[in-house]
Amino acid sequence: MTRDIGIKVNPPKDQPIEGDNKNPFNGTLSIRGKLFEGKIIKSKAKDTVVIQKEAPVYFNKFKRYARGKSTIHAHVPSNLQAKEGDVVLAAECRPLAKSVSYVVIEVKA
Repeated sequence: MTRDIGIKVNPPKDQPIEGDNKNPFNGTLSIRGKLFEGKIIKSKAKDTVVIQKEAPVYFNKFKRYARGKSTIHAHVPSNLQAKEGDVVLAAECRPLAKSVSYVVIEVKA
């Protein structure tokens, strides 16, 4: 059984590993704050991915836009399969590690 996390996303169909508490759908992890949509550029660490988001940045001096990029580390729950190149939606949560404060809640493509 999956619990409602307060965001309209499709819940995962797979069953989580027993004792997975760092899961917003089946564990005790609560979601709060910002949502971050981006593309996975690295997925080498266990249960952790690096997500990159591109956003245009406007420079008044040159009257042009530049590509701005920002990256975050996010935890992948045991019942989601995410690989490099996927577009995912990550939500802010409590700090899970030194640099991990987001959790993947949906794999879009």
